Amino acid sequence: MSSTTTNSPPHGVPSAAPRRPWAAVLTVAAATFTVVTTEMLPVGLLTSVSAGLGVSPGTAGLAVTLPGLVAAAAALLLPVAARRADRRRVLWVLMLLLAAADLLCALVTDFAVLLTARALVGACIGGVWSVVAGLAVRLVPAASAGRATAVVFSGIAVASVLGVPAGTFLGELAGWRWAFAALTVLAVAVAGLLALVLPPLAAEEPVRPGAFGRLLRSPRFARGLLAVALLVTGHFAAYTYVRPVLERAPGVGAGLISTLLLVYGLAGVAGTFALGALAARDPRRALLTVSAGIAAAVALLVPAGGSLAASTALLVAWGLLYGGVSVSAQNWLAAAAPGAREAASGLFAGVFNAAIALGAFTGGRIVDGPGLGPVLGLAAGLALLALAAVARAGHAVGAVTGIR
Repeated sequence: MSSTTTNSPPHGVPSAAPRRPWAAVLTVAAATFTVVTTEMLPVGLLTSVSAGLGVSPGTAGLAVTLPGLVAAAAALLLPVAARRADRRRVLWVLMLLLAAADLLCALVTDFAVLLTARALVGACIGGVWSVVAGLAVRLVPAASAGRATAVVFSGIAVASVLGVPAGTFLGELAGWRWAFAALTVLAVAVAGLLALVLPPLAAEEPVRPGAFGRLLRSPRFARGLLAVALLVTGHFAAYTYVRPVLERAPGVGAGLISTLLLVYGLAGVAGTFALGALAARDPRRALLTVSAGIAAAVALLVPAGGSLAASTALLVAWGLLYGGVSVSAQNWLAAAAPGAREAASGLFAGVFNAAIALGAFTGGRIVDGPGLGPVLGLAAGLALLALAAVARAGHAVGAVTGIR
């Protein structure tokens, strides 16, 4: 199956025509970088947050679980609630709310208040992703849409390269609260850039709740969404607790953890563009590749715990392959619903974030019980189920059009 995301805007909807299209794309990528860094920062600070607020590491993992749940709901509700609002305005307002939530995280002294702030983070994350996931095709010429989509989604991997490691390092150096304070400043700066650089972005089509049900009745769309749910759930069950996984290897300290997360993120950036190029031509083949590869890499981390070299090599492979998940899935879902980009993006973001929450929660329960090995086994097993879902989707045909 070969497809791309280079669809034209629906008839009657004016195309965005920014004077500096690639500056606009990079600004949107900065927004994705900021929300993903904010969402994932507790992964790198898990030990510090749990000690600082007097909770177990598994309980501290709720700081990742809760935003994912809220983001899942927000991704579906915001396109319906903001039916005709200028998407540029929606984005910069959400980034300012994110800044307020980060500031609250930096000031809390009670874990319950931290969770309240993280719930607000989740609302911002879901809202941002429901808008930006399909936005690249409105900012650049059709021939560049595939590359622009990869750039937007590269914010996920760059958050792993720069955001989470830098936040982890700052947290180790000055305390975890300062890491959230730095994100406050970043979110305000990105909000200003969005207001200045993006053109007016009228809603393409008002999204009505029934649009989501119509999309889910498409076998091709539904199987792609199932693969996303399985891959992301498994990934975050393991990745949320990647720090204790890496700490099994001899000689691993806090400084080396930051370096290893940096290496993981660099591999993710490479994977986003390498597998993104494949996904623009054949998203099914790209998803088959990442599903099989993640299953193998994560499963092999179980026996590799005693070797730093083996753990590092497998971590790099994991990052490279996971870097292709989002861009491959977006290409698949956009091709399956070319006339319903915002509804498709809302479902994609909703399922993605619900899977983050489910994975982080499930991983926390297993880590606090059977331990790290079973967490890695669960992640590998879910990746194999995603592989089966994608393989079967080769026989599911038909795109969904005319969604209202």
